[in-house]
Amino acid sequence: MVGGFQNISKIPELKKRILFTGLMLIVYRLGCHIPTPGINGSALAEFFSNQEGGLFGLVNMFSGGALSRMSVMALGIMPYISASIILQLLTVVMPYFERLKKEGEQGRKKITQYTRYGAVLLSIVQGYGIAYGLEKTVVAGLPVVPVGGLEFRLLAVITFTAGTAFLMWLGEQITERGIGNGISLIIFSGIVARFIPAAQNTIRMIQVDEIDIFAMIIVLAIMAAVIGCIVFMERGQRRIPVQYAKRVVGRKMYGGASTHLPLKINTAGVIPPIFASSILMFPTTITSFMDTGNLPWLELVVESLMPGRLVYNVVYVLFIIFFCYFYTAVNFNPVDVADNMKKSGGFIPGIRPGKNTAEYIDKVLTRITFAGAIYISIVCVMPQVFYNLMNVPFYFGGTALLIVVGVAMDTAAQIESHMLSRNYEGFMNKARIGGRTR
Repeated sequence: MVGGFQNISKIPELKKRILFTGLMLIVYRLGCHIPTPGINGSALAEFFSNQEGGLFGLVNMFSGGALSRMSVMALGIMPYISASIILQLLTVVMPYFERLKKEGEQGRKKITQYTRYGAVLLSIVQGYGIAYGLEKTVVAGLPVVPVGGLEFRLLAVITFTAGTAFLMWLGEQITERGIGNGISLIIFSGIVARFIPAAQNTIRMIQVDEIDIFAMIIVLAIMAAVIGCIVFMERGQRRIPVQYAKRVVGRKMYGGASTHLPLKINTAGVIPPIFASSILMFPTTITSFMDTGNLPWLELVVESLMPGRLVYNVVYVLFIIFFCYFYTAVNFNPVDVADNMKKSGGFIPGIRPGKNTAEYIDKVLTRITFAGAIYISIVCVMPQVFYNLMNVPFYFGGTALLIVVGVAMDTAAQIESHMLSRNYEGFMNKARIGGRTR
């Protein structure tokens, strides 16, 4: 591992890419502290202190705390992610987008262009909604927006939209000139930045005896085990053997090779817990702006769906399982895979090509997706379980940890590929990496 880091300095291009990525992330973090004009900062901070368990708390986590400060990057990269997910869903239900997806590089560029337009449109809608909501919000007798009106709304919409557009550009620059996926690294840096004050708060609670030191040691040990479990499961695959038939073209014989079809245990990634959290937190967020004094049944529903309650956890797990299957079905089509194998002369030993192959792949994918859904559910519910049992805030779990570990693994793989392509030893001397020869 140490030798791998030392080898980075021997590759000027890799060193330049890492430095560029770090500088761009610093620019992003600086932008998260530039406030939007016309907002009362103290009243805003008081408002968000009561919204940690709501939808605003979730968006604030992905924006790296920019939303709670209502900075120029308050919306973060979430509009772009939402637009990307919408485009992926449209490729399933609309033939035009399905054709674009199959057109290769040109189709991908067109879909990326539509994604950018969708992100800007969502930023305008979300920015106006936030500005309008802030105008109506009063905390402890202090209005969050002292002077409202159309001018403030337009200023807020322009500011938020410009911040999201800048983050899109920043992410693309990191992807092209830096290391790894720029959008993922932006989300990664925002979440990691919030881990630091969380760790400081935990240390403060230990010092004032609000948290038992032995309980904290147990939590740290379990945290290390959870990280190891995430790494193991994210790398886990079900490899289906594939054999290619021999064929003669002229005087030469082609094919006859044996390979495998890798199916990831967690094909859906972190999308299911994000969708599930958003849906469950939406009622709580909406009712926070309403007077529910005359609606006791609504108060009961909202109370049951508060994070940490049994009903919330059960519904949360069910939603995660549903979205794991749904998003896997959207992204992976066994029929297309079986048809491509058949056209290439490939077949699964013991399975007839075509329809039977598609059914077999779908059967295997259904089983491993269930295992992946259970694994994601355990990781996401674990923070609340620890808090309820041990009264210890477990910051290093749930969706945030899934994203952090996943992006860290992808970034390490990118650096590894750069180093191995220049015959330098990577991070893992003993581990066998795909495409590597001893």
